[in-house]
Amino acid sequence: MKNNVKPVLVLTVICLVISLLLGVVNYFTAPVIADNDQKAANASLVVVMPEGGSFEEIDISAYELPATVVAAFKAENGGHVIKLSTAGYGSGMVIMCGVNTEGMVTGAECIASNETLGFEKTYGASFKDVTDVESVDTIATATLTTTAYKNAIKDAQNANIILSGGSVDIRTEEQILADNLALVLPEAEGAFSEVFIAETVDASVNKIFEAENGAGYVVKLGENFVSTDAKGIVINSTDASVEAIASDAVKLVTSTKLSEIDLSDYELPRGLKKTLEKAYVTESGNYVFEMKAAGYGVNAKYGANGVYIKIKISISADGVIISCVTTEQAETEKIGDVCGKESYYSQYNGKDAETYKEVETIAGASEYTDPAYKGAVRQSFEAYEFFKGGLE
Repeated sequence: MKNNVKPVLVLTVICLVISLLLGVVNYFTAPVIADNDQKAANASLVVVMPEGGSFEEIDISAYELPATVVAAFKAENGGHVIKLSTAGYGSGMVIMCGVNTEGMVTGAECIASNETLGFEKTYGASFKDVTDVESVDTIATATLTTTAYKNAIKDAQNANIILSGGSVDIRTEEQILADNLALVLPEAEGAFSEVFIAETVDASVNKIFEAENGAGYVVKLGENFVSTDAKGIVINSTDASVEAIASDAVKLVTSTKLSEIDLSDYELPRGLKKTLEKAYVTESGNYVFEMKAAGYGVNAKYGANGVYIKIKISISADGVIISCVTTEQAETEKIGDVCGKESYYSQYNGKDAETYKEVETIAGASEYTDPAYKGAVRQSFEAYEFFKGGLE
């Protein structure tokens, strides 16, 4: 027993000594690192706004600014230099951006980063004398880095407006959606879930949301939000011309009846056996398929987690995707996990067995995630053809 105790005590002492040494090193180096970062930021002030004159740091705590803004400086010429911290492929990408009184970018420079390809070191030059950030091309081989950079520049422009006394909506798309839902149906108390659509509704209907407490529904039609009660009777609307469309859509989707197809009754093609988990048919002859795709999480040589991409797809009786939703995924963060975003999977809505191929490849995920996802969509059309012939 004594022989076992001694090594443990020695290891404990070693760990304590190492921790103490690390603490001492950090105590002396942290201020130096912070000072160097500040010097880099100060040096960048003139670089990104050479005609700014003198600069005075602003107390940004008095303003509601984009989350990426960590510091701001008022230039003598009236413009601002904004310091931003964002995440591209890695975290900790720090950018200094100058914006003049006209909203034009006078310069941008990355002063710190953990990116792998290094494009952020020179990308800032692309924004000099630019007002429309979208006019600057995103680098295809460094989508995460350059997209994050572009978004940071937009945040700098918005911060410049706010610091100059103007106003701008800096909410995320998710926040805007949540606010609109709560505005037209406050009885839902902010808790909504998206309704999966298995029937063909009016083309102007983007989404339908159900209040989790049963208070009713909200239909999104372009920029319009219309709320109805549980029976589809309109409660609140800002545009009378779309009220009938919203009401009809709610009544249609809430009356939809799905009949599950017993897959054991069929000899499925080999590919479908691996990807098709459940299948349903509606009274109107539409189909709903629950598919699984083996993406990076299953097939990666390194870092596989065993999690399949799960997709729910409804296809109309005439072979057009009504709704496509990713219900589960654990693909690589900031790369393959794009397949779980509404901005990606909604692109399949309205596509048929040929046009679904037109959906753009997920940048950086062309080896595993993207082909797996498109493969599952392709096989959903195979399932459609299989059951359409078998059930008729």
